[in-house]
Amino acid sequence: MASKIYSFNKGMLEQEEGGVVEEYPLQLVVNGRELATLIASPHDLRFLVAGFLRLQGFVSKVEDFQALAICQDFGAASVTIKGELPERLKPVLTSGCGTGISFNMPKPVEKKGPSRVHSPASIFTLMNQLAQKAEGYKSHGGMHSAGVGDTELILHSEDIGRHNTIDRLAGEALLKGISLEGKILVTSGRVSTELVAKASLLGIDVIASRTSPTDMAIRMAEQAGITLVGYVRAMSFKLYTHVDGIDFRAGDGKVQGVTGVILAGGASSRMGSNKALLPHKGGRFIESIYRELCEIFPEVILVTNTPEQYQFLPCRKVPDLYEGMGALAGIHAGLSQSSNPAVFTVACDMPHLNPELIRHIASHRHSCDLVLPMSPHGYEPLHALYNKGCLPAMESSLKNGKRRIVSILPRVNVREISPSEVAGFDPGFDSFSNINTPQEYYDLRNADKEKTAAGGQFPDAAAKLQA
Repeated sequence: MASKIYSFNKGMLEQEEGGVVEEYPLQLVVNGRELATLIASPHDLRFLVAGFLRLQGFVSKVEDFQALAICQDFGAASVTIKGELPERLKPVLTSGCGTGISFNMPKPVEKKGPSRVHSPASIFTLMNQLAQKAEGYKSHGGMHSAGVGDTELILHSEDIGRHNTIDRLAGEALLKGISLEGKILVTSGRVSTELVAKASLLGIDVIASRTSPTDMAIRMAEQAGITLVGYVRAMSFKLYTHVDGIDFRAGDGKVQGVTGVILAGGASSRMGSNKALLPHKGGRFIESIYRELCEIFPEVILVTNTPEQYQFLPCRKVPDLYEGMGALAGIHAGLSQSSNPAVFTVACDMPHLNPELIRHIASHRHSCDLVLPMSPHGYEPLHALYNKGCLPAMESSLKNGKRRIVSILPRVNVREISPSEVAGFDPGFDSFSNINTPQEYYDLRNADKEKTAAGGQFPDAAAKLQA
């Protein structure tokens, strides 16, 4: 809804056009009886009504509905269900936005703990996807959002009321025949007892919020066997109940849906020998890169036209499909051969990879074709994430003899990671440095020796590669 808005900033009052959140009253009539007026956002009201009735205990399956009609013009919903409503209904005011109402306070289903174990990566991925899908909030603010899934969101909703978002998910799942058993619920709002109780009725394993739970919500989640997570940020969160519902074992927090790709096709002309095989951190240079990517991604691929030189690496090795076309051909080969929909690429001579920066870059993979970080010197395409949507543009450039990676930029959807955003993880922009000359290599070796002398240790390469 467009509205005239006046903005006061730095002593100046200016008029601007902008959207404001819509508030819509919906009169709910069930079996001819006026039950309640729901204050909500005006979209997908059938999901809201179905979910409200489901979580109030009036229906449990699609067959319980004999009729469900929404008249948007008159703000009315008429529903006929099997059976009769209780003769006396006692409304309870809840902590929902604007004060919610409940006739049957949902009671959690008691269980010992989550039905399955989930990874931290799944929580981060779902929360990031929820933020990307929150179109109403991004447009004009004033809205809550929620979603459910495992490693990917399967349903999401927005509404002015945070409890309405859960009702909408419950209703959509019911009408579409989608089970929410064992799923992760992510929400932008505070976690209260009503939200935990509703999640329990839906069989939710984990509730993750951008903000905090209440004390009663924590006690109820403990009783309901739900892992309760709060203050989810890019790489951190707080756990309040059932810590065993999250698997924190080494490697479990890997970024799903992304393959790490190492490019080892350079001529090393300035170095005078294959720099990928130079000693570094207790092994060869490329082993160090490989180990770091293995900690982040479930699959790592080496792009090389000389696989016999890298038999010591226990990973797939793929050749360029367009020989002699430089790094663009290497990225194209890795992306083409990846078993995942996206790849994160690095060169084989980048000694200062920053896992948190890499994970941050990967967290934006669902919103674009290419996630491209920037340093003060410009784009850094050899430390970037490429989705398979980039393949047509890559193939077009390669077939037309264009070797530069930036040649694909006008034809793909790019999400730039600005220098200031990068600096939040890597203030010195060391992630983008590489080793090209003997002097640069000697400087790196000396820095390694100083670190070792100061008490730092490098892992044993052979042990890590055999693990």
